[in-house]
Amino acid sequence: MAENKKVSTVSFFNSRLTSVISIALVLFLLGLILLMGLLSNKLSVYVKENIAFSILLKDNQKEADIKRMQKSLDALPFIKSTEYISKEQAAKELEEELGENPETFLGFNPLQASMEVKLHSEYANPDSLKLIEKQIRTYTSVTDLLYRKDMMEMVHNNMKRVGIILLTLAVVLMCISFVLISNTIRLLIYSKRFLIHTMKLVGATPGFIRRPFVRYNVISGIFASILAILMLTGALYYLQNELKGFIQILDVQSLLIVYAAVLGLGILLSVVATIFAVNKYLRMGVDKLYYI
Repeated sequence: MAENKKVSTVSFFNSRLTSVISIALVLFLLGLILLMGLLSNKLSVYVKENIAFSILLKDNQKEADIKRMQKSLDALPFIKSTEYISKEQAAKELEEELGENPETFLGFNPLQASMEVKLHSEYANPDSLKLIEKQIRTYTSVTDLLYRKDMMEMVHNNMKRVGIILLTLAVVLMCISFVLISNTIRLLIYSKRFLIHTMKLVGATPGFIRRPFVRYNVISGIFASILAILMLTGALYYLQNELKGFIQILDVQSLLIVYAAVLGLGILLSVVATIFAVNKYLRMGVDKLYYI
């Protein structure tokens, strides 16, 4: 009797451990997709907000007029930051790049004073830039605008493409995850199918029958989520050691969102899969239970 109880306990532990590990692996993959999505979004914002364009200014502008214009630009909702570059500073930067001052062989400074402007990420796209350019050209001090339109279009299109790919992967993986978790839970409940039928015969309601199975698998889902979070943390630690500065792209709030999403998905998928699995056996007649 004691030996049978011991075998039953070991079997129960092994089945639960297998279930937790299976669900954890699926949640780990889901967490990776979520992290990749957040990373791509952070990188997109970083790249877009660091692509500057130059506003070329007319010569002989008064310093007070330039400061007034810069203050006006900084107040615009789509501009993140501005930096004034004088003719002398522009010549110095060119000298550092070329190794020779243009005034030495030309006899004068051919460069114009300019205003380096960086936009907020949501405005750094081709459609918004057309409207922004039109508005900036209304300033009387402006002679021209210089920016890499092709680069901005490339960044915008590539980030959009990456977003669609990651969203598609997330949806596909979510469906696969539900199927895998559902099959894992169904196998656990399979051995209890006659118990479910017996409870149904004695008048137990479907909700009463489902409750212990849901509670059992919610606990398994929580353990699986914790294991998946530990695996994600280990993966991030490894990436940080291999790619210095990698972890700085993700802030603590973003990581907490991913961890909370993994925990929530672990519980949600476990509950939904359990309800589907138990309902399957609730609808079956006793004769079918012997042939599945």
